[in-house]
Amino acid sequence: MSVRPQNTRQIAIETVQDRLGYRFRDKQLLEVALTHASVAEGARRIADNERLEFLGDRVLGLMIAEALMDNFPEAEEGELSRRFHALVSREACADIARQLSLGEAVRLAAGETKSGGRSNPTILGDACEALMAAVYVDGGYDAVVKSFAPLWQQLLLDSGNASRSNPKSFLQEWAVANAKRPPAYNLIERRGPDHAPVFTMEVVIDGLQPQSATGKSRQEAEKTAALALIEREQLN
Repeated sequence: MSVRPQNTRQIAIETVQDRLGYRFRDKQLLEVALTHASVAEGARRIADNERLEFLGDRVLGLMIAEALMDNFPEAEEGELSRRFHALVSREACADIARQLSLGEAVRLAAGETKSGGRSNPTILGDACEALMAAVYVDGGYDAVVKSFAPLWQQLLLDSGNASRSNPKSFLQEWAVANAKRPPAYNLIERRGPDHAPVFTMEVVIDGLQPQSATGKSRQEAEKTAALALIEREQLN
């Protein structure tokens, strides 16, 4: 008797739970957390993750605020606030989502999938916050910290370094301060299948040699290229 193989998305959901180190008791709650609003736009009403995203944003804020207080006991309020905003940003949440391969597990409408929704930082960031809320509802706050705090650790350490936490913004500010035009990002190559593309992006800035880098999304490749240029030219 042959065993029917799991579908690709179900395997992706299992991968997310493995990387979190957390197994959901309420599988329907996990399904809602991973369902984008685009799926619910048809005639048949389907629960999506927008309400969980609202809760997850608050849970994330508490986790990060506590982590900053514990890790930087000498920091003043202004420094804590700067670090906090970098760590709860959509870009930071999207980075965590990529660590979890969350894009492959999210349920999207067909049109959203075709337009690159699985690598869209907004969709990834929102899904990450919804997933945090789902863990909170399913297992409590301690489960959230145990599952997510290790994933945020490197971002926490880098949060005081603007060139690492947000290299694109840092590079743009550097260009303005040095009377140069804002950096330009050019697509060099897109390869791989639709469900797992690889992008090569190049950053160009006046007076400097261009720098290219690859990533699973255009945004990821741009960020990596910006950081590589900053480090190569020792701009930080």
